Amino acid sequence: MRYGIVTLFREMFASVEQGLLGKALTEGRIRYEFRDPRDHTADRHRSVDDTPYGGGSGMVLRPGPYVDAIEALDPAHTAIRVVLTPQGRPFRQADARRFVAHGDVVLVCGRYEGFDERIRTVCDEEVSLGDFVMLGGEVAAMAIVEATARLVPDVIGNASSLVEESHSAGLLEYPQYTRPLVFRGLEVPEVLRSGNHAHIERYRRKEALRRTRARRPDLFAAHVPDALDQKLLAELDREGEA
Repeated sequence: MRYGIVTLFREMFASVEQGLLGKALTEGRIRYEFRDPRDHTADRHRSVDDTPYGGGSGMVLRPGPYVDAIEALDPAHTAIRVVLTPQGRPFRQADARRFVAHGDVVLVCGRYEGFDERIRTVCDEEVSLGDFVMLGGEVAAMAIVEATARLVPDVIGNASSLVEESHSAGLLEYPQYTRPLVFRGLEVPEVLRSGNHAHIERYRRKEALRRTRARRPDLFAAHVPDALDQKLLAELDREGEA
């Protein structure tokens, strides 16, 4: 998996070279290529921004340095080029899987008041982490690197954990417990200590449905329940009436 990253602040990405990501980088499972738009300027001040046409506060990122940086990373436009902006659609787990399947993505990090609109014309998509504004796109880029790199084969040792976690099947993950058996009066559910794997699987599915319906009704509304889910949801409805 290759990540091309357009950023004014390369030093912010030290975290994606640590831990499991650092190991994956060393083993060649992922790689990073960075490009600073300042390296594509011609003036002595290496200016990448300017005042907006029509007036207004803040500075706007100039198209020349950014387009040149993007095309230097991806000259044949074989990568998925992604602009990181609050105007983009929310990044989802399905996007992470899609990026990994493609294998090559360019992440374009903005700053200041935003991008000159013409920068968007050379990119494929616009993505946001949510309905809030940050100082720039670097943190969003790091989040996307983490979300995608962990799906690359052999980056995570226990591949089965990828199947059972939140959002992998459109539901939030079920509650997890470990030792001690009792903590401040709260006990691990008996079914998890039973050794009956069929009962445990059923319990976990039911709790995933319960949690998703309560915490993320938007996700729950998009979920298509199978026959077992319908039975479990009926049980949850009856429990709510009790």
